[in-house]
Amino acid sequence: MRAKVDASLCDASGVCQEVCPQVFTLAGDKAEVKVDEVPPEAEEGARKAALGCPQQAISLQE
Repeated sequence: MRAKVDASLCDASGVCQEVCPQVFTLAGDKAEVKVDEVPPEAEEGARKAALGCPQQAISLQE
């Protein structure tokens, strides 16, 4: 699985980093993906982060 943050939508609310810090981090005023491939043990957290993003800025590719 790969995660992507659409910087044009992201408002750096921090929900993704709070829910799944293994995959997401805040860098200035935008969230970023820290890994190329989401580790299997973090996939559930990445899905929760994507669903919880208030701006729907996170997309996941299985």
